[in-house]
Amino acid sequence: MGKPKNILFIMFDQLRWDYLSCAGHPHLQTPHIDALAAEGVRFTRAYVQSPVCGASRMSFYTGRYVHSHGATWNRVPLKVGERTIGDHLRDAGMDCWLVGKTHMKADDEGMAWLGIDRESVIGARVEQCGFDVWERDDGMRPEGPDGLYDEKYGAAVYNDWLRENGYHSANPWHDFANSGRKDDDPQEMASGWFLKNARKAAAIREDDSETPYMTSRAIAFMQQAGDTPWCLHLSYIKPHWPYIAPAPYNDMYGPEHVLAVARHKRELTEAHPVFKAFMDGRIGKAFSRDEVREAVIPAYMGLIKQCDDQMGRLFAWLRDTGRWDDTLIVLTSDHGDYLGDHWMGEKDLFHEPSVKVPLIIRDPSPQADVTRGSTCDALVEAIDLAPTFLEVAGGAERPHILEGRSLMPWLHGQTPDWRDYVVSEYDYSMNPAVSKLAKDPSSARLFMIADARWKFMHAEGMRPQLFDLQNDPLEYVDLGESAAHRDIIAQMNDRLAIWARRLSQRTTRTDAQIITERGRSPMRGITLGVYDEADLPQEMTQFYRGRPRPDQPS
Repeated sequence: MGKPKNILFIMFDQLRWDYLSCAGHPHLQTPHIDALAAEGVRFTRAYVQSPVCGASRMSFYTGRYVHSHGATWNRVPLKVGERTIGDHLRDAGMDCWLVGKTHMKADDEGMAWLGIDRESVIGARVEQCGFDVWERDDGMRPEGPDGLYDEKYGAAVYNDWLRENGYHSANPWHDFANSGRKDDDPQEMASGWFLKNARKAAAIREDDSETPYMTSRAIAFMQQAGDTPWCLHLSYIKPHWPYIAPAPYNDMYGPEHVLAVARHKRELTEAHPVFKAFMDGRIGKAFSRDEVREAVIPAYMGLIKQCDDQMGRLFAWLRDTGRWDDTLIVLTSDHGDYLGDHWMGEKDLFHEPSVKVPLIIRDPSPQADVTRGSTCDALVEAIDLAPTFLEVAGGAERPHILEGRSLMPWLHGQTPDWRDYVVSEYDYSMNPAVSKLAKDPSSARLFMIADARWKFMHAEGMRPQLFDLQNDPLEYVDLGESAAHRDIIAQMNDRLAIWARRLSQRTTRTDAQIITERGRSPMRGITLGVYDEADLPQEMTQFYRGRPRPDQPS
């Protein structure tokens, strides 16, 4: 093994950090992901910059906080001009390709304003979050009376492929890959959208389901990849809902494998207003029911087991072709899943099951031998991957753009000067029920500051939340109004203020360029604050004295 030439950036959607056997799950065995951790570093305190798909991914891809890139929720465009890992890596001589999901919403208005041709190479990359696309599949192709959720990128190619392979219907993504069949009528769908059907087998051959399909597409890309170094973002849709798995994964686990729920009655009586609004929503109420958890969680575990088996297939291919020895592998998720913890379902807020993610990195280089099989409890953010990738590609640091920090020192056994806290954000302005708590859309914002012990949430116009992760690791006791913790709350507010004042928008000049600018020659152009020409050397004022010079051609 030697210095990594390529990067395989694997992201699962909605995979909880603790639903891996290497992270301590007692029933769910993930031997292939565990084996990756045994050859790399597993980061135990990795946090996303927003616990919702789109905003989180835009931070992964830009290396910038949500506060900086502005794509605050799923359908908020990433504005034209925000550079992504693809742009940075190409500058360093590395291609950057996509297989799977980005949840990128293009800035159509900005592209039209600037006259960017979508059919051009530049236009395609701007529209596709900086990636060259092998196959984009955002996975979601549900349909309602008013149309498809995502007509353009929601499993469109996959749907055509399903039809070519015998799954004939108007929407085989739903009708076969994400639906079972009713017991009393095997011709009638048992939709994965109805949680009672979670334990049924999806009406599709396992090899044709979404996760194996996406693995095949990644292998197809790598088979044709030439000598140019590449970064491949392999982005799976699962174990994201609909919670339904193909056989045999649908019944590998049962209610006896469902862990005890992490929730407390005091959360219901002492809930923060935003927390309460999410708990009282349809998803929160559903996942507060034991019957829902006992149906959904075994299916969720089955989907993860299938993901792990596909990692075994993928890693075996890499070994067989020699790419295992020159490819840096990163495995992570865009956020977690409450699964009923804290009376919640889905994600959205800042409890550990939602905002904390798995992160495993395997560097094949000899320098990483000292950390193989280790864990790192440094406070890591999603934005750290972009500068990590840039360092692997051999590019110069870009701290004026990339707000994260390279993780390579940790991989090589070093202990760099590191951050004291992590930041995450959430924009709830598009949630019809929760947004009623805010006076206007611009104030519907939440911020999290978390360090190794304390987790703090600031809500505009409302009281804060505070949890003691050391003495209350399950985050049951909200200390946001505790007089005994005023100093901690003040410290967290100060950290939030310091973070908010950071220089984040001067992205067109590096510090080195600014320092060079200070040394700009005083002999160029403007001379200000001079009362008399005799106050300066004569050569500096030669064009400001005497008669006008003769005409000179431009």
